[in-house]
Amino acid sequence: MFQVVGGRSVQAARLLAPRSAVLVEAVRGRKSRTDPVAKSKEGRIKVPPPVDPVEMVVLKERYTEYKLIMRALRLEFKEEVLRKKYEEETGSQAEERARQEAEEHRALMGWNNEENLRMLKARILRVQKEAEEAERKKIEAAIQREQEQQEFIKEKEREILQLQEEVKNFITMENLDQRIEEALDNPKNYNFAVNKEGKVIKQTVLQ
Repeated sequence: MFQVVGGRSVQAARLLAPRSAVLVEAVRGRKSRTDPVAKSKEGRIKVPPPVDPVEMVVLKERYTEYKLIMRALRLEFKEEVLRKKYEEETGSQAEERARQEAEEHRALMGWNNEENLRMLKARILRVQKEAEEAERKKIEAAIQREQEQQEFIKEKEREILQLQEEVKNFITMENLDQRIEEALDNPKNYNFAVNKEGKVIKQTVLQ
């Protein structure tokens, strides 16, 4: 047997251990809240670090001086802000601002008047163009209707003339005998065939 001393003894035990054995190395974890106090710390009492009285007095004085300086600065800044605000409201800056606002208002009103005048001219011109266009369309429509009416009248006149010409060939009681004699003297054969061009290619002989 050998004596176990320190980390070397652990390494020697590992080297001399049988091959079939499973070695499990202990791992040190974090303590939980329920674990007891370590034995090495059972009698220890926490003592705060010592405070130098002279240093404490100096720190208190400096802290008091710092608070006074910061308070004075805050009051100074507040007074300056209030003074500027008062001057802006009642002083020369307020007058200057009012003058600038008045000039800006006059400039804007002038621009507004010019823009209104420009829009009025454009509106009048647009209305005039629309009226002229409407009048032109109205005249064109009237001319178109007049032309259509003239074409209608001419068409009816042609139909009347054609009908008058056709009336001359109508069979009436007065010319019935004459038309019968003409038909007998000039027989017509309507039994014929035509090709694609409309020419008669075959016709039977009247008996």
